[in-house]
Amino acid sequence: MADPAAQMEQLTVNVKPQKEKKEKKEKKPKAEKPQQGGGKEIKKETKLGLAVKKGDDFGEWYSQVVVESEMISYYDVSGCYILRPWSFAIWDEIKNWFDAEIKKLGVQNAYFPLFITEDVLMTEKEHVEGFAPEVAWVTKSGGSELEKPIAIRPTSETVMYPYYAQWVRSHRDLPLRLNQWTNVVRWEFKHPTPFIRSREFLWQEGHTVFATKEEADAEVYTILDLYRRIYEDLLAVPVIKGVKSEKEKFAGALYTTTVEAFIPETGRGIQGATSHCLGQNFSKMFGIEFETEGKERAHAWQNSWGSTTRSIGVMVMTHGDDKGVVIPPRVCQIQVVIVPIPNSKLGKEATDAMMAKADEIEQQLKAAGVRVTSDRRDNYTPGWKYNFWELRGVPLRVELGPKDMDGSCVMVVRRDTGAKQSLGWAELEQRVPEILQQMQVEMLARARQAFEACIEKALNWEDFMAALERKHMVLAPWCDEEEAEDAVKKNSATKDAMGAKTLCIPLEQPELPEGTKCFVTGKPAKNWALWGRSY
Repeated sequence: MADPAAQMEQLTVNVKPQKEKKEKKEKKPKAEKPQQGGGKEIKKETKLGLAVKKGDDFGEWYSQVVVESEMISYYDVSGCYILRPWSFAIWDEIKNWFDAEIKKLGVQNAYFPLFITEDVLMTEKEHVEGFAPEVAWVTKSGGSELEKPIAIRPTSETVMYPYYAQWVRSHRDLPLRLNQWTNVVRWEFKHPTPFIRSREFLWQEGHTVFATKEEADAEVYTILDLYRRIYEDLLAVPVIKGVKSEKEKFAGALYTTTVEAFIPETGRGIQGATSHCLGQNFSKMFGIEFETEGKERAHAWQNSWGSTTRSIGVMVMTHGDDKGVVIPPRVCQIQVVIVPIPNSKLGKEATDAMMAKADEIEQQLKAAGVRVTSDRRDNYTPGWKYNFWELRGVPLRVELGPKDMDGSCVMVVRRDTGAKQSLGWAELEQRVPEILQQMQVEMLARARQAFEACIEKALNWEDFMAALERKHMVLAPWCDEEEAEDAVKKNSATKDAMGAKTLCIPLEQPELPEGTKCFVTGKPAKNWALWGRSY
């Protein structure tokens, strides 16, 4: 009998880049996972198996820490990664929070297919040109060439909008507000980096339709603030809200808003999430029209907005240290780990009492809404367990040893600062949630202080370049012309660093005195733009 698997049709995926580019070789971490036999087998450099420190070689540190903390595993296809449960749980927390928030706004979830026909993808020329180098194409079914190649979605505007045109007929059909949680493929040729730049990634993409520009504008900024809250309230990562320049905006959009993060160690900005007003461009291309209350035909106003698993990488880069990742309490799968510390001198009765107390504390904390586990493995030393959970970034460790049993207390250790304090058993139900909340607030405050310390003002080219060389972002007066932005990118590149570009035009603008000149061209400045090197 033939093997059923051999009888299945196979789809062949080809990549058809706009121009031939040499594919960058993926950089995998040098260090292997440490053996798990005890404390002596853990590497000496950091006691965790990390061969480098964050401040010495940031790229290698990041590559190692996301693997050693069991957040990802490298996959056979370059630029693709396995999200292990420890990182996927963070995405779940983000997803659950954001999904609840957009449903309050009247957004509904849906799902559209992965594949796009070539003629539909090409409908909006400016849009497809922006993605053409990254589009992967299915060209074969089994051994047969397809009559027409089929694209794998890099984004879903062209998948969804032909059907929006069928569904929207009247002003009574509006607003139409859909979101999908899905994956997309963008065949990147730049350096693949886990979470930050990958060929397949998870995201949510919202696509909405309105009768008026005012409604569309209002939603753009409502969603943008939800993205700010994902970063600041959940991930404790500071961001700045702004509008993208014409050069940097989403292909085919009227305008693009963004939240921008920054990694001080590398001196590079990173786009966190974007909310676009598409205007009527796509509705005209796809025929999304409706009858107004006045019985006239009008093209709809549209938005699209998306955030991705990149947010997890930004969180790791922002908070991680030489011991591993540091996960904010709000998004950590396990907020507290209890580590009983029996020793060989304890009799069975005393050891059993300690384990029973650990169970009691675990149930007490669960009742208080804390995500908690106990590490009762008896083949590892307490020190090895501390390292294990520190590497994974668990916010609080609760130690319970013989002296703690005698004193009816535990030792509570914070992952972010290493601060220790003894708490009585009766205090835990109240104090542990308070400490977790305090950690969440203080992690954001520390990160914000570092973020703000990396923003400098510059009024001329010399000061601009000096700030870049200090690995800072630069707030500079600008004439808002694409040619000037091109000149900055070209002229700010050095043998050791890429050129700078506009990260955004911040929504909160400093005062721009009359007569202020653009730092590039000397023309009258129209706004303050935030510039920097970026991922």
